[in-house]
Amino acid sequence: MMKDMGSSCLEDLCSHINAKISSVKNCIQLRNIGEDESRKPVLHKIQNEVYLIHDLLNKMEMIVKQQEKRRDLLKEIQKTAERDQKEAQHLLDHIPPYLPKPTKSCVTVPTGKQEGQNKAVGPKCAKKPAKETVVIKEVALITTEEFESVPAYMKGRITYDQINAVVQQINKAVEGKYKILYQPLKSMSAPVRNLYHRFMEEETKDTKGAFFVVEADIKEFTQLKLDKRFHTILSILRHCQRVRELRGSGLIRYIIC
Repeated sequence: MMKDMGSSCLEDLCSHINAKISSVKNCIQLRNIGEDESRKPVLHKIQNEVYLIHDLLNKMEMIVKQQEKRRDLLKEIQKTAERDQKEAQHLLDHIPPYLPKPTKSCVTVPTGKQEGQNKAVGPKCAKKPAKETVVIKEVALITTEEFESVPAYMKGRITYDQINAVVQQINKAVEGKYKILYQPLKSMSAPVRNLYHRFMEEETKDTKGAFFVVEADIKEFTQLKLDKRFHTILSILRHCQRVRELRGSGLIRYIIC
């Protein structure tokens, strides 16, 4: 076994030496060819061709590197596009039940208001021959980003849907109140007229041009329970600048921002 291994190593060494001797012979032949004057033009031509090929290889190497950079950039763009597509699909699959609505809505009421009523209401659209379009301001729904920004101690266990459900009920009370304020007095029933007079008594110089409700309005036009959770949600709405409070004459007026 050892004899076979030694023989194999000796053969490899002989082959290596023979290859080196062959390379030396080739170099000597090439040197002799280089000294032959008749072959110098051909050798110069070959040399120039080698230089051109070398330059071409350098250019190709630069182009390959540029293409590799473009490939890497395109891969990054592809990853970004795929990530954006997944995020967009996630948003599409998880659209929240409540989305922000326009902060104002138009309610059409008959004309014929008395002069005293004009002081109790907010801005209005241009008058028409038989009726006028009145803009009643509403509370905008809370967005998911705003909900996430509310401090945890403030919202506690209250959910995003619960907040916007209260917003919709407040808007219902605002609409119910200001529809009455925009009605002609002659068309009002006795109970409605009593509400109208209460609304007028609750107006102050600080509420001029503003839309607001009090707790009595919420009780009148909605089924909301004015409990601890309701007042916590009002605190969140103040934090999100949807309403502000104005106190006076024993009342808390919730003014729409």
